[in-house]
This record gives sequence, C-alpha cells and structure tokens, in this order.
Amino acid sequence: AEQGQLDILVNDVWGGDALTEWGTPFWELTLSTGLLMQQRAVHSHIITSRYGVPLMVDQGRGLIVEITDGDTMDYRGNLFYDLAKISAIRLAYAMAQELRPHQITAVAVTPGFLRSEAMLEHFEVSEANWQEGAKKDPHFIASETPFFLGRAIAALAADPDLFQKTGGAFSSWGLAEAYGFTDIDGRQPHWGRYFAEHVAGA
Repeated sequence: AEQGQLDILVNDVWGGDALTEWGTPFWELTLSTGLLMQQRAVHSHIITSRYGVPLMVDQGRGLIVEITDGDTMDYRGNLFYDLAKISAIRLAYAMAQELRPHQITAVAVTPGFLRSEAMLEHFEVSEANWQEGAKKDPHFIASETPFFLGRAIAALAADPDLFQKTGGAFSSWGLAEAYGFTDIDGRQPHWGRYFAEHVAGA
C-alpha cells in the first residue's frame, strides 16, 4: 500500500529454536513439535509467497529470498531442523522454475554464524563487546551481524544480472566476496572458510 508494488519478499520466519531436540535420533523425536516446526518454518514461507507473488507477477519483476541455514546438502544434525532448512532451498528452486516466464528471481541465502539479538543475549554480550562471547564459544569470533545478510540481499536486488542467479542457493560470505560489501564493523566474515578450517576438521 505504501509503495504501490512489491519488489522484494524475504521469507525468514523460523520459530524453531525451542522446538529442536538436538542429540535425539529421529525415531525418538516428538512428532508434535517437529511438525509444528514445519508449519512455522516451511508452511509460513509457502503461504507468504502464495499471496505475495501475484503482486510481482502483475508487474513482471521481483525478488524472492528464502533464508536458510547452510547452502549444501550436508546433514544439519536433527531431522526436522534439516528438513526445514533444506525445504527453504528447494522452495527457492521450485518457485524459480514456475516464475521464469515472469522474470521473477527466487533464491535461497544463508548467513554464517549469525550474531542476532538472541545470540547476543545468550552469550550475555552486546554488539559493543560481542568478541567477549568467544570466551564461551571460540567460533563466535567468526560471527556476523544480521546487517551482513541484509547487505547481501540488497546487493542481489541491485544486480542488473540478478535473474541469472534464479533458483540458486548462496551464502552471505560468498555474496560479500562477489559484490564487495562488508559487515557494519568493516569486517568481511567468511563462515564457509572458517567452518572448513576450524569446525569440520576438528
């Protein structure tokens, strides 16, 4: 109503942290909470796109971004969590196929170790002294703010060749390298490289 059109739709509804039963084999997971996670993190994205995309089809352009966790097929440690995050990638791919005739781009984008408000609270730090959180978890030193992901989406939206990326899955750090943007503190965190060197090989 404010802009008279819809140019960018970011599907980032999650609500699954409290529902994830880490360390529990899938055959012992609580079905009700696992299925609720799918409603919150997958069904909500489908519903939003169902009602948002017609506004883009009418104008013959637009960008849909599915926010996920990880840009690979690697298992994410919990069946329902994994299904939700892989579904976001597949939603972007599937929507891209049907939206091609309308020149509307659909992609999936993952942040790295996200330094969200919830994570700052968890580590009992603020953005001003966030590095202190690395005393509790050394991997936190490679974290990024939500602004980094926001800048990734802004860079995609401004790319005149954006449509060539439709259907793809991308990372904040990969897009930072491609487009040259930084986080708000001037850093350019690269969770993919950090993970390969300090987490996957540990």
